Amino acid sequence: MKFILITGPQAVGKMTVGKAIMDKTGLRLFHNHMSIEPILQIFDYHTKEAQYLIRLIREEIFKTMASSDGKGMIFTYMWDFNLASEYVYVDKVFKLFESHGATTYIVELESDLETRLERNKTPLRLAEKPTKRNVEWSERELLSSMEKYRLNSSPGEIKHPNYLRINNTNLSPEEVADQVIAYFELK
Repeated sequence: MKFILITGPQAVGKMTVGKAIMDKTGLRLFHNHMSIEPILQIFDYHTKEAQYLIRLIREEIFKTMASSDGKGMIFTYMWDFNLASEYVYVDKVFKLFESHGATTYIVELESDLETRLERNKTPLRLAEKPTKRNVEWSERELLSSMEKYRLNSSPGEIKHPNYLRINNTNLSPEEVADQVIAYFELK
């Protein structure tokens, strides 16, 4: 089994790249908004209830996949590299999968701001992530998060043995997927 974490800032292409990897490998895609969007129909994002339910959904899906005979999964996650708790969370998820014999991978995407602002408006993003459909709000959130969070790692910061960083500013999702598949020998 394989577990691939795709990380990077908003609108960098995590979900789209994940979908391309899924299409080429048969791994299942669990993008982070699959656990967020249903909850936001009931609770505001920053409430303790929403955070509890989002975490619970993710944990149960991870546990179930890790203990299944499935091929594995791809999970997209916006990691704030300034928070120690984020490292603890990623480590916990990796240990869960590894305890069931899975190999874990990290793919970090980076892209320039202009490209991300354009990707913020793509039809697939808006279809899959209803909370992003207010593009004006989503763009403000994207810009303000750059001041609040560090959403790409510093060189050498990620020590995971199966780690790949890709600047996908000028690459299609399929080209990125091909690089990931080749680098980690996923076929």
